Formats: sequence, C-alpha cells, structure tokens
Amino acid sequence: MTLEWQLKKVLGETAEDEVRKALKSVFTYMRSGSGRRRRQSKELVRLLETARGVAAQVEEWQVVRLLQDSLDYAEGRILQADFAERYRLFQDGVRSERSRDFTASSLRAMHGWLVEHGIAYAREHPEASVEEVLENFRAQGEDAAFLQAPEDQPGRYVIPRGRAEIALWMERLLRSDRIEIEHPEEAARRIAVSPEALAVLAADKEGRLVLQAAELQRRTASLRTLRLVIEDRTAKEADLQRALGGNHWIFGGRYVGEAAHRRLVPGDEMDIPLIRADGALHVVELKRSMSLKEPLVKRHRSAWVPAAPVHDAVGQAINYLVGLDEHRQRIHEEFGIETRRASAMVLVGHPGLHPDVPEEEINEALRTFNTHLARVEVLTYKDLLDSAERSLKWV
Repeated sequence: MTLEWQLKKVLGETAEDEVRKALKSVFTYMRSGSGRRRRQSKELVRLLETARGVAAQVEEWQVVRLLQDSLDYAEGRILQADFAERYRLFQDGVRSERSRDFTASSLRAMHGWLVEHGIAYAREHPEASVEEVLENFRAQGEDAAFLQAPEDQPGRYVIPRGRAEIALWMERLLRSDRIEIEHPEEAARRIAVSPEALAVLAADKEGRLVLQAAELQRRTASLRTLRLVIEDRTAKEADLQRALGGNHWIFGGRYVGEAAHRRLVPGDEMDIPLIRADGALHVVELKRSMSLKEPLVKRHRSAWVPAAPVHDAVGQAINYLVGLDEHRQRIHEEFGIETRRASAMVLVGHPGLHPDVPEEEINEALRTFNTHLARVEVLTYKDLLDSAERSLKWV
C-alpha cells in the first residue's frame, strides 16, 4: 500500500503518455493479487525498472529519481518509515511528530544504555583500551539482533551474548554444498535465537555435531587470540587476564567455571578463580609471558632449574592457599566455595625467552620442580596453549 501511494504521486509528476502507460502496468500487476493483497515479486521490480527506463528516454529526470526511490523501497534498501516520511504519505505536508518523538526517545535510551554499560565495563576492565571498549560494543550490537522476550519476565528483554557468532557459523554451514536451503541466513537466525531449536539440536545426534562444531570454532578462535597476546613482548598480566577470561576450558576438563568473586580473603585478589567439578577452588596466578623481565630458568651445576620469578610466584600462590585455609569456614558460608582442598596453578614465562635452551629442557625443569610441590603447579603459557590445542582434537 505504501508503494502504491508513492507511485500515485509519481503518476502526478509525469506529463508523458509512455510513462503513464508503464506506470499503469505496474498498478495492474500490483492489484492482481488474490483478495485485497498486493502482489510483490521480481516481476514488480522488472516493471518498475521498465517505467524508469521509459522516463529516462523522454528525459523526465525528476520522475526517474522518484522511480529509483520506488525501486529502492521495493528491494528493501529504504525502510518503510523513512519512505513514508520522505513522501508525506500519511500526513498533509507536516512531518510526523510521533516519528520525531519516537526517534528522540530511542536515541536517549540508547545513549543512556551506552553510558551505563561503558561505566560497568570500565570498572571490570580498568586497563581496557579504546579499541577493546569499541569491540565490546560492536559485539553486543550484533547480538542485539537476537533479542529475546522471556515469558517469565514481562516487560524485560534479554540479549544473549555470543548468539551472533553461532548464527554466522550456522549460516555458513547452511550455505555450504552439503546442505541446500532457500534462505540460509533466515534459517540460521531462527536456530540461533530459539532456545527450543537449540534444545532440539542438542537432543539430536546430528544436531549435537553441529553445536560441537560451533563450539570448536569458538574455542579455536579464542586460542588464536590468546596466542597473539602470549607472544606479545609488551603484554602485561592484565592483558593476559583479559584474554583468558571466560575460557576456563583452556585449563582442562576438571573445571566447571569461574568463581564470581575474586576477592575471598581480605587483601588478596586472585587473577582467575576456577571451580573444580568437586566444588573446590583452584587459583590461577598469572605472571608475564614474553615480557618477563627476568630469566625463567637458570643453569645450576649440570642442569637447568627454575629462576627467581618462578619461586616468587609459587610463594605468592602458597600465601593465597594459606589465607584460603584460614578463612575456609567464612568463605563456605558466604560464597558456598570449598577452599579446604584448594589448589593453585602458576602461569609464567615462555620458552621463547630462552632461544638458546631447548624447550624440552625447560619443560623438564618445571616438571621436576612440580614433583616437589603438593598443591601448586607451574606451567609456561606455551605449555598451557599446547595442551589446550591437543584437547581440541578430541572435541
């Protein structure tokens, strides 16, 4: 109906019979639908292109411009609200105050959300760069296309994080030669946005393969990003912590997630607090990787042994465990976390710091060192990455 009204305005602009005849062919086709439905298809686009060509031949350039808008609207390049506002289709020459007020309120709400979310993100990531903040907003903008309205939360809406990435992967799969489907982008969006569809996939053997492949792709991408940070000679502990955040699977299948609180003991703030499957805490202490200022290992008599940074980091981890032991009752009551059996991991350094020392000898020195520790394990970042990559082969 909107297009038909606009075309009536176009009809009033032409003085040439050839153009009027071409436009009447458009009207005839649009009104040939069943009932009161207007027909819309590639044929409608073809007829509009023909009318535009006729107007160009008789040099009615104003009509050509108007028909170009008609084509852009018919093919979805102009939104209906913009189209109706541009041609004053629903008011007598006066701009719509309702559209203006709606646009203003939407902009105000959007900017308010941006400010609030920006403040929260800055608090959680005090050392985040401008690029990281913008990337966070970009990702949320993509996920906004999958907005959900939970039945049990009237008036509230939820943006499921990471859903855009799943939809993109699904679309690529559906576009492949293995599956033939008419509208892969629409099908991918329906699957990604629907909890029921995801549940059906999870319950189906083939569907589980699809979800596992999507998760495999996500983990592979996370490892690529993490490797870049680990091998960056300027990366600090905070950079490594951001790269590792939300990827507890990298540490192995014994962990079910990250604890919500990093400060369980007064004066101590853990880098990454993991929760084991038995409910006990596992503390990950992060030190620098390629930007470590001191040697990772040193020569002692006829063997390589851990150097001072390793011993200092282990001492810090042990102090964390002592504090957790002393406050275990309060921590269990307040947070529901078991710390009596807590353990720790120290991530420090990279074999690339010692190009003259074989990587096997560095790993052997740390493994020997670990055999004399009861609750603390020391790994290089490369050892962690290599283990995570091997695990992906079995996903």
